[in-house]
Amino acid sequence: MYALIDATSFYASAEKVFDLSIRKRPVVVLSNNDGCIVAASPEVKKLGVPKFEPYFKLKPILDKHNVVIRSSNYELYADLSDKMMAIINRFSDQHYVYSIDESFLKFDGYSDVVNSWYEYGQLIRRTVWRKTKLPVGVGFGPTPTLAKAANHAAKKFLGATGVAVIDSEKSRKQILANMAVSDIWGVGRRLTKQLKLFGIESALDLAKQNPKMMRKQFSVVLERTISELNGVSCLSWDDVKQRKKEVFSTRSFGERVENPFALKASLVTHCSIVAKKLRKQGSLTKRLIIFAHSSPHEDNYYKRSFIQKLAVPSNDSMVFAKQVELVFSQLFQPGVRYYKAGIGAIELEDDMHQQIDMFNVSDDKPELMQCLDTINKRYGSSSLRIGTELQSNQWQMKRDWLSRRYTTRWPEIPLIKCQ
Repeated sequence: MYALIDATSFYASAEKVFDLSIRKRPVVVLSNNDGCIVAASPEVKKLGVPKFEPYFKLKPILDKHNVVIRSSNYELYADLSDKMMAIINRFSDQHYVYSIDESFLKFDGYSDVVNSWYEYGQLIRRTVWRKTKLPVGVGFGPTPTLAKAANHAAKKFLGATGVAVIDSEKSRKQILANMAVSDIWGVGRRLTKQLKLFGIESALDLAKQNPKMMRKQFSVVLERTISELNGVSCLSWDDVKQRKKEVFSTRSFGERVENPFALKASLVTHCSIVAKKLRKQGSLTKRLIIFAHSSPHEDNYYKRSFIQKLAVPSNDSMVFAKQVELVFSQLFQPGVRYYKAGIGAIELEDDMHQQIDMFNVSDDKPELMQCLDTINKRYGSSSLRIGTELQSNQWQMKRDWLSRRYTTRWPEIPLIKCQ
């Protein structure tokens, strides 16, 4: 048996954890630079407010219903996610974190321990809520795909209680029959349109298809999905979430940047972010993409990018920063109003199976990077940074409605007044 646990409207729910004044109010969270709505609490969804629409277009209706506006608080979300995953980890000896707000549990040999999967799911929900004040949904199924389908039913179906279980042919067909094919894990918008041309409207319609025939028509991925919908487990943990083949860090500026120190500070900050992500997934990169450009909507659009080949594959922040130094004089153009910049790592390889070059010596300092990561994990993100990152904060994104970083910044921790 598998279980998928995910938080309900995670970003919006995270904003309510420490701020009791908005616990029962509608909340939306905005994207970088406070551009679009990326998360909405259930109260907002009932108002019919769409996600991924520009905030300024929806401001009148949000003001009318007294909706709370929040800028993206990534530090808070990451820390609450870690706490939530640590609690979920207690309920099985096989736990796989899928994303910031989703994780899978696998249960082998639990039939003598768990009498009711439904009650076990409710226990998970109550425990996570008690420890973090985050609402979660739990879906159980004999395959990861069916667990994902059960999770959808646990939150979306009429009369949903936060937990749904697929443990029989009847429950499998009942849930799949009430799911649109677009709601199936791994079935995107384009594939949905193609499947509808074949008369496949529901998840059950897809489950009834011949896997081999659908493989010929589409792909081996869809073949596996059909098998999974019929209770045949095809996905391993590595299939559920593979290592990224490319890692990028990019961001639009809160205001146009014309200062070379601000542009360089942003690029070196992106270097640190990319290098940290590579170290976390155990990868090295052979090539870096370094780019910056003005807005395509302005006159005299300007864009420059460089691909830097590293003599020795690396995941060292200092090595990446040196690559920025090498190309910066060619990248920066006086008078250009820079709108966006970023760093990308391509041609990744496993750091455990590295091909050593006898003619080139690595400049990586893994002990230093481990020290950097440890300090930042303990004392908060960006507690220790490369000096160039501190040259300017002009490039930082706009976050006018940023809540406090309650759990990662000492000056912002919650205060309790006893009288």
